[in-house]
Amino acid sequence: MPRKKLNKNTAFILVLSIVIAIETLLLVFLLLRPAPKVVKVPHVVKGRIAIVLDDWGYNLNNLSILDRLNYPLTMAILPNLAYSQKAARELKLRGYELILHLPMEPLEKFRLEKNTITTSMDEAAILGILSQDLKNIPDIKGVSNHMGSRVTRDARVMGIIFAGLKKKGLYFLDSFVTPGSVCAELAEKMHIRFAERNVFLDVKEEPGYIMKQMSKLKARAGLYGQAIGIGHDRKVTLAVLAEMMPQLEKEGYKFVFVSELVK
Repeated sequence: MPRKKLNKNTAFILVLSIVIAIETLLLVFLLLRPAPKVVKVPHVVKGRIAIVLDDWGYNLNNLSILDRLNYPLTMAILPNLAYSQKAARELKLRGYELILHLPMEPLEKFRLEKNTITTSMDEAAILGILSQDLKNIPDIKGVSNHMGSRVTRDARVMGIIFAGLKKKGLYFLDSFVTPGSVCAELAEKMHIRFAERNVFLDVKEEPGYIMKQMSKLKARAGLYGQAIGIGHDRKVTLAVLAEMMPQLEKEGYKFVFVSELVK
């Protein structure tokens, strides 16, 4: 082999070796140096909001709309209706929190659900209805009152109900349908996990009204750190929630189950 060609080959091999050595050293340096610290920017939560949807069990018409609501919701299911147990199963599969929506006697003369608890009942009758209804809706975390403006004013009846819930480790959500409710004071006295409704969302079944009520709920959560709103199993309510919940989340509000707000 001529000397000139040999020198060129030798020089090429030498340069290639140097390049490989440098790349190897650089790779080793990158692998051995400490990983950079990741600085997490804290996400400021302006307030926590729990939304309860009452009166599930009459039908299954609105289940499909829930696919647009990928947020924690607490579902209050009426017992002993045609679709109570089916609704409970479907809602549980979707990851929602379930509570029993316990029928209670109101002050007004409304049509009452079957086995509504009344103030004229004795302890055995009250506990019998409560036990039956708890068995009808499995996997619940708590209980709320369906109507009940008369019962939630009655410390005797509510004391019997609270004693039954305490044995089961369940919380009570007062729908707060009367300013004369004794539930908050009694729950504290009996050491029952308790929460109270702050805003009714859909007294009027109108999108504009529900939006305004959601704004009130947001304002309360911002002021006090948390708020509970109650709506119903209605298409218009679910449609407004599907529109507003993503917006409120972007603003810094966090949606939670009622069980995360009970005291």
